[in-house]
Amino acid sequence: MTIRNAISQIWYTRCPVPTPVGLATQLGLLDETFAREGITLNSIIDSKDRNIRSSHFNHHLDYSFRHGGNVPPIRARSEGNPTRLVGITWTDEFQAIITLPGTGIRATRDLVGRRFGIARRPPGIVDFMAATALKGLVSALSLEGLTHKDVEIVDIALPDSVLDNRDGPQLYGLRNRQAYGPEIAALLRGEVDAIYVKGTPGISVANLFATHTVAEFGFHPDPKIRINSGSPRILTVDERFAEDRPDLVAKLIETLKRASAWAESHPDDVRRFVAREVGASEEVVASANGPDLHKHLGIGLEPDLVEAIGHYKDFLHEWGFLASNFDIDAWVDHRPWALLDTRAVA
Repeated sequence: MTIRNAISQIWYTRCPVPTPVGLATQLGLLDETFAREGITLNSIIDSKDRNIRSSHFNHHLDYSFRHGGNVPPIRARSEGNPTRLVGITWTDEFQAIITLPGTGIRATRDLVGRRFGIARRPPGIVDFMAATALKGLVSALSLEGLTHKDVEIVDIALPDSVLDNRDGPQLYGLRNRQAYGPEIAALLRGEVDAIYVKGTPGISVANLFATHTVAEFGFHPDPKIRINSGSPRILTVDERFAEDRPDLVAKLIETLKRASAWAESHPDDVRRFVAREVGASEEVVASANGPDLHKHLGIGLEPDLVEAIGHYKDFLHEWGFLASNFDIDAWVDHRPWALLDTRAVA
């Protein structure tokens, strides 16, 4: 193959959730793979430069890849940002509607006419947490034949962008602020009656405040109920990376597949590595992601996975989170996978 562009560094980023990228990073596999090519990996999310960090959400950096929640990359694509969808991982996680004891809300039908709180960030970066909470609400209500019109949606205004307050004493030495603080505070003040939570932070706050679970559906048998910002998660690369060095994109995917294969035979190590990734205890990880987490860190581009992303993209468009609609199939890039298949045959 003729290399059309030699590069010395690649930017990458991942969300603090279970992903093959996070696993491959902790195992040293990604550094090893790209070092053989004379390439240095630089972390977007750990940069001190706000403009660089913003690429975690808008994917603007050339020669970069991202693996994590799907709302920001879907929004970036809807804005015309030239990226390619090259891999999808489906790792189910705890998703629930919770309330405080004493509200009288015991089941989903009790939400009718009650106040459902959704945290809202200032305009700018797509409000992925609001999108996540809305999809969770819609999913839960649909199981009882209800819609969002059956509840009162109450906005919980947040003052800062997700790019702000990345350091300082208010974080107490941690990298990120614990999720769902404003939502829980609104519950405690009696301003809302119920909220949506998910993943390890959702389990943690539900446990801390001894909340009542109104509905839990993160492992529901119907995939369209489970589909949300983190189910599934997507691997995207920018267009220059995809066009100039498809061979390196193929090596990236190959490395992630190695990490996924390793995970299947190392369940205890996976739980420990993910706990480090998400900033939670192994007990919380086991509760949030289930006992078979190690079996659900694979990556692919099968039609059902692409369809799931399309389903959530349509939800985001319907609810006004996208700049415009777009064709999911035109976003998907199968070329790196074809390169891998060619190597396997050879």
